[in-house]
Amino acid sequence: MRRQFNLRLPSGCLELGKKTLIMGILNVTPDSFFDGGNYDKIELAFKRGMQLEDEGADLIDVGGESTRPARTQVLSVEEETNRVVPVIECLAKRLTIPISVDTYKFSVARQAIDAGAEIINDISGLNFDSRMAGLVFRSGVAIVLMHSRGRPEKLHDLTPLKHPFKSVIQGLGRSVKKALQAGIHRDQLIIDPGLGFGKETRDNLILLKKLHLMKSFHLPCLIGPSRKSYIGQVLNFPVKERLIGTLASIAVSVTKEVHVVRVHDVKEAKQVVKLCDAIFNVKG
Repeated sequence: MRRQFNLRLPSGCLELGKKTLIMGILNVTPDSFFDGGNYDKIELAFKRGMQLEDEGADLIDVGGESTRPARTQVLSVEEETNRVVPVIECLAKRLTIPISVDTYKFSVARQAIDAGAEIINDISGLNFDSRMAGLVFRSGVAIVLMHSRGRPEKLHDLTPLKHPFKSVIQGLGRSVKKALQAGIHRDQLIIDPGLGFGKETRDNLILLKKLHLMKSFHLPCLIGPSRKSYIGQVLNFPVKERLIGTLASIAVSVTKEVHVVRVHDVKEAKQVVKLCDAIFNVKG
């Protein structure tokens, strides 16, 4: 049986493990690899956020900077803040589910928390901004510690990993240690192996195959397979045609005891996790 956790948030606790939770992706960017430009206006983003909750999202992740392949420049703190904070402010007044902010920048995260975000989704696992751990400690928000390799603008041009699963375990171990040393409690932490971030297709497939071994951390685990390039490589499909591959990855992840799946397509993912949870949890 999947281990259960209570994730500590400023507003209370979020139960993890009784069912697979769905984190709906809300990219308020003009250039994200799948839905860039669809929700880069406040009104459109607000409407989409409400729709994600209606479709069954258990939490929403608002992101203002794309980390797509071929990106060469890092977005300024000012521009990223201007994109995400107004949207979070609007959604926090209406949503009944927690809001996460997808950022590795201290200043963006601080203002997003003030606007109503209760989770920081840090792709660097506390490695890009030395002030982030202190912010999490002081604010009491939760944090997703994701494994990635190299700076954001170099993630997709790295040499192959010789031992991908071992590298991820070691990297996440360092991130968890850094969080605990900063005074962050274990019940504020989620780990994410970081599909696609500095990893080749084979690496991602190995991580999915061995995902159940992440439970050695004794922490809840999040996975983000949504329309990633490894699906395109295996199936030879462009990003717009990777929904079925995404759903297959989600099904595998549920059977590997993951706690949260981060997806663009909430409605479809909801059906998959509901059925997989029923199979996974049935007695007899």
